[in-house]
Amino acid sequence: MGKDKHKRFAENETFSNLFQPSFSDVWDNDYELKGKWHSRVFKNSNPIVLELGCGKGEYTVNLAKKYPTKNFIGVDIKGARLWKGAKEAFESNMDNVAFIRTRIENITSFFTKNEVSEIWITFPDPQPKATKAAKRLTSSRFLTYYQQFAIQNCIVHLKTDSQRLHEYTKALAEQNKLNILECTNNLYESEFNNSTLSIVTFYEQMFLDQGKPITYIKFELDRLKELKEPNLG
Repeated sequence: MGKDKHKRFAENETFSNLFQPSFSDVWDNDYELKGKWHSRVFKNSNPIVLELGCGKGEYTVNLAKKYPTKNFIGVDIKGARLWKGAKEAFESNMDNVAFIRTRIENITSFFTKNEVSEIWITFPDPQPKATKAAKRLTSSRFLTYYQQFAIQNCIVHLKTDSQRLHEYTKALAEQNKLNILECTNNLYESEFNNSTLSIVTFYEQMFLDQGKPITYIKFELDRLKELKEPNLG
């Protein structure tokens, strides 16, 4: 491990806005803040918005700046990446930002029914092989996890350079009759582009530099539906 990573991991321990439970703390166990993020962390009743696979936390932090009456939590397993967003939010005294270091597979250990109002998924691993569909963060498997803690008709955003992941997610939403609010396979040439969607992350800039179009889909998650994988033929 490089010196920079050691330094970042050590500094992460000093950030009051970064929560890093051990694997054993959340494997088949509820985390101590489950159901208590409003009362113990944010100390308000404002809506909680998640960014899953948040990387360096650019979207989490910038959304929190743009929407001060909402609370934002970025989730990622990479501590060296989370360091950037956690450090910026901590040093800027942003009281509507938190981060969790964990695997998304453990996400139901952290939140209870109706605790999350909105979900952002920005440039996740697209898991392009058909055999790995269940690992996609917009798969029926993961959406079923989110149903356990989301409000009814929770808004889910997916922003990605992967046309395949975009089309898969669109097909899943259509097959399960989830209400699609916005959808484009070229965001910056579409009517949907705005100041929120034009927040550019480190990874997005890499894709833009490669000339890749950015896709976007926004849909409502029906908490009561039994979700099925799309039939893509």
